Amino acid sequence: MADIVNAWTPRSAWAGTLESIRNGLSGHAPLTIEPLDVIGLALISLPAAVEPALTRWLKERLSLTLPANGTVSRGPQHDLLWAGPGKFLLRSYRDFDPGLLRELAAIVPVTDQSDGRAVLRLSGERARDVLAKGVMVDLHPRVFGPGATMITPVAHIRVQIWRLDDRAGLPAFEILVPRSMTGSFGSWLEASAAEFGVRAITTGG
Repeated sequence: MADIVNAWTPRSAWAGTLESIRNGLSGHAPLTIEPLDVIGLALISLPAAVEPALTRWLKERLSLTLPANGTVSRGPQHDLLWAGPGKFLLRSYRDFDPGLLRELAAIVPVTDQSDGRAVLRLSGERARDVLAKGVMVDLHPRVFGPGATMITPVAHIRVQIWRLDDRAGLPAFEILVPRSMTGSFGSWLEASAAEFGVRAITTGG
């Protein structure tokens, strides 16, 4: 009997979710939606006793500091996001080096979340207006400026949002969604963005 060989092809967490969003306003570019597929995400749980050791490792290895509540620490190749009391989310701009996570796991409990969550970048002059339809907190730049992050429900989906530096003078956000909920979140986003129109949907990292 012939052996059956399964060939696995990597698939974006957003595949089949965002394709229906199209340019809504001809000649105008108020909003950009960009799925981010080639990234790493790891959740760190921090017992108080090991905070000094983690702080040293982050500084020496990744040029990062522990972020204060509701903020993001930015580094050359990684970000560290506050993710709740005693929890932090390490975001790599590319796939994780397995050796890096092994080093980290020797200091603190860490769980690789790269395959369980999905990230979307939303930017442009209407980005804040779109998010305001689902986020019940103040998104004004004086309150939620670059480097701020929050965990909040959007369309009954628990997401984490953080504010990036402005892009070409316009606001930009990244949104972390459970991978199993990308379809539902995409439906909400399509409806919320419909009145403004979308400039482009590209795959980034």
